[in-house]
Amino acid sequence: MDVQQPSAALILDISDISGAMVPDVGGKAANLGELASAGLPVPPGFCLTTAAYRHALSAIGLDEVLAALKEVDASRLDQLNGLAARARSLVLDAGIPIAIAEVVRSAYQQLGEDVPVAVRSSATAEDLAFASFAGQQDTFLNVVGADSVLEAVSRCWASLWTDRAVTYRTTNGIDHASVTLAVVVQEMVDSATAGVMFTANPVTGNRHQTVIDASPGLGEAVVSGAVNPDQYVVDVRRGAMVKRTVGDRQVEIRAIPGGGTERVERSTGSSRDQPGDAHPQPCLSDHQVLGLVDLGREVQLHYGAPQDTEWAIDHEGKIWLTQARPITTLYPQTTRTPPVPGEHAFLNFSLAQGLTRPLTPMGLAGIRLIASSVARTAAFDVPDPRSGPPPYYEAGQRIFFDLTSVVRSRVGRAIVPRVFDLMEARSAVLIRGLFDDPRFTVTTRTPLKLIRHVAPVAARYRVPETLFRGLLRPASALERVEKRGSDLRSTLTVPQRATAHQRIGHVQRILGEEVFATVPQVLPLPALGFAMLALVKKLLGDQAPYSELQTVIRGLPNNVTTEMDLALWQLAAEIRKDPDAVASMSGLTAAELTEQYRDGKLPAVAQAGLSSFLGTFGHRAVAEIDLGMPRWSDDPTHILGVVTNYLRLADGSEAPDQQFARAARDADEQVARFVARARTKSPLHAAVVRMALDRTRRFAGLRELPKYNLVLGLAVARKQLLLIGNELAAEHRIKRPEDIFFLDLDEAETALAGDDLQELVAERRAAYGQELRRRHIPRVLMSDGTEPEAAPGTRGPQRPGTLSGSPASTGRVTAPARVIMDPIGAHLEPGEILVAPSTDPGWTPLFLTAGGLVMEMGGPNSHGAVVAREYGIPAVVGVPDATSRIRTGQRVTVDGAAGTVAVEGAGEGTS
Repeated sequence: MDVQQPSAALILDISDISGAMVPDVGGKAANLGELASAGLPVPPGFCLTTAAYRHALSAIGLDEVLAALKEVDASRLDQLNGLAARARSLVLDAGIPIAIAEVVRSAYQQLGEDVPVAVRSSATAEDLAFASFAGQQDTFLNVVGADSVLEAVSRCWASLWTDRAVTYRTTNGIDHASVTLAVVVQEMVDSATAGVMFTANPVTGNRHQTVIDASPGLGEAVVSGAVNPDQYVVDVRRGAMVKRTVGDRQVEIRAIPGGGTERVERSTGSSRDQPGDAHPQPCLSDHQVLGLVDLGREVQLHYGAPQDTEWAIDHEGKIWLTQARPITTLYPQTTRTPPVPGEHAFLNFSLAQGLTRPLTPMGLAGIRLIASSVARTAAFDVPDPRSGPPPYYEAGQRIFFDLTSVVRSRVGRAIVPRVFDLMEARSAVLIRGLFDDPRFTVTTRTPLKLIRHVAPVAARYRVPETLFRGLLRPASALERVEKRGSDLRSTLTVPQRATAHQRIGHVQRILGEEVFATVPQVLPLPALGFAMLALVKKLLGDQAPYSELQTVIRGLPNNVTTEMDLALWQLAAEIRKDPDAVASMSGLTAAELTEQYRDGKLPAVAQAGLSSFLGTFGHRAVAEIDLGMPRWSDDPTHILGVVTNYLRLADGSEAPDQQFARAARDADEQVARFVARARTKSPLHAAVVRMALDRTRRFAGLRELPKYNLVLGLAVARKQLLLIGNELAAEHRIKRPEDIFFLDLDEAETALAGDDLQELVAERRAAYGQELRRRHIPRVLMSDGTEPEAAPGTRGPQRPGTLSGSPASTGRVTAPARVIMDPIGAHLEPGEILVAPSTDPGWTPLFLTAGGLVMEMGGPNSHGAVVAREYGIPAVVGVPDATSRIRTGQRVTVDGAAGTVAVEGAGEGTS
């Protein structure tokens, strides 16, 4: 074994370590050193650095394991676990080189004679802002004697390769070869009480509450979950106890004289309890709780962010910090503070648009311009359109709007939740929940303020005229819609020889002036269509049940998304007619087919058909409201993947165009039945019902058109920005043209002026990648960080195994579930239940083969619900956490009328 002394430092005293030394000492040691340097109470000790790990294990054969791990994804657990076991064996068999053992013995002896210590793993991928890695590597407590310390060091090194650590790194996309391990050796605290403290409430997100879990003995009992601890929740602003819960504390982990720990089963109560006392006392006094809170405030102030800490109180009453790391589960707060003090509530507008993923910086910049255009049209003051209007906020790279004025307005309370009943039903529940909050009492009791802002929009875009035209001259109303679409396309034209600065001006003009106009010009008509449906319900009462009204809005004409989906199906149908084309495309991946398309080498029927499809619908995309997302014309891989899935369908499967035609016939028959029922009341009733349902059929499908036109504008703006990106990349201000989407418009102008922004782009891409991994997105966020949905009792009781949401499309189906988080490259077998976080038009090609739909987001009139109804598949939307509570392959029963999803074989844990 190599005994040559490594050049890098092997041992560092904790007091000599700073937070910037993660590559040398790992996350845990860096945090402990940072705490110690800030004068906070950290037990003394030392760190065996990552240089020691690299030196000891440089030639033991880990390279082969690392190479194999690169080929395995997180779903292949057996292979991951096998490789992890092989790595552990290699590390343990290698032992500790003599040079390293000597420096460890020397550092340990300096702590004292056989001092009890904690030996703790400290990985370089640990305690990160986006992944804490808490508990992924091992810790050994009450280690006594140099030989025992060396053995614990070897086991810590091996714990970098536990099954859980390898799986966690793979899931989080962290390269195993980039991770090394340091080992912290610290004097043990002879703790009377120990536990954890969060300087923000990790459940509700409240930044003004500190949560402390405590139990007698070593903190390992709390950290490992072996005990039900006491819990203390403190309002930091008032220094007041909000909640005190005494746990059963039936397990205590204690240090054993001479080394090691023992698990002691305790009778109910703490060491402070009197024998036979049925009411155990808290293990912390109020004075100790407030002392911990003060210490937590110091730690958070030092780091500038909420912290997850571990602490211990010794038998003399001194508090020690044994760890601090960021609380990675908290959703970020808004990027700016409301100008009016007090509590504010923010609605997640991204989710209302069916978008769970973050937006790129340029995507957010585009939305700010559109929002500013809306606000200025509605007579709001917008000092800087690029910053967005006053109610506009961002958090976690997603769009939020300040709801405070809405919930404090009597009219707002009456209107907005009803809109969200249709768009995103769960959000409507949360909005109504704010009505009982004393911080949001009604202060605006008349509609005058609303009228002052709505009237300019209605007047400028002649909304009353549009509604009357739709009622009295529906054909003329549709002609005007088509003309406005043509007019919009002409306004989106940009001169080919425009300069880069001029292109930025055109982007601002298109997004800040042009695209919003299509909304008030078109949206009144689908609103009229759905209002007419409500009128029929009012006139016929029980003779117009919900399920039959749904039939009327199936197979709707004038729906651009349905037309797109059917055009894509027709493309596949044309290819299927050519066996040679099918044969040449089978077996190839969507990426390979894309390369053939770009080279003009697809079979003729596919090449021409795809070109025609993209000529009409190529401006669309998954998450298409984000300027930064490639359009299908930029990258048709997703579309070709869908087409190849269609080509695999067995002969005899009912074609979607036939399903759509049948749905339209069913709708016409249902209209006739409603008219007949109305005739039994009076001829006038029959005439009104016939007229109302005619307007519903003509106009309800137009609900997709405003967004379609808006996306046209976004696609043109994206093209202009890519041209600017080409110029900046050529001048090495950014690395590649697509990097332009990780800047905003101001920064793009700065780059054009000569600044190199490659480093900023790299930071933005990293932050964006972190947010892409976030699974939980709040619907409503309070200004103190609280998520109302996380509050106890907001979901209501459910039967075990049954998930509840909002009815969206009637029908009942039982089939295997397919959980899909991203439609790009996804495969859905015919008849499977699609379970998704949300959907936008980029998802809808999957609907053609789905047997049913379950969505975490949305309401009865959200995009996915409307399309599901048109295709006649049962759907339930607004099902909280559906993608984590349902697994691919589980058989589920979707009841689209009841709004329930029954999961077979699921117990109370699923509900």
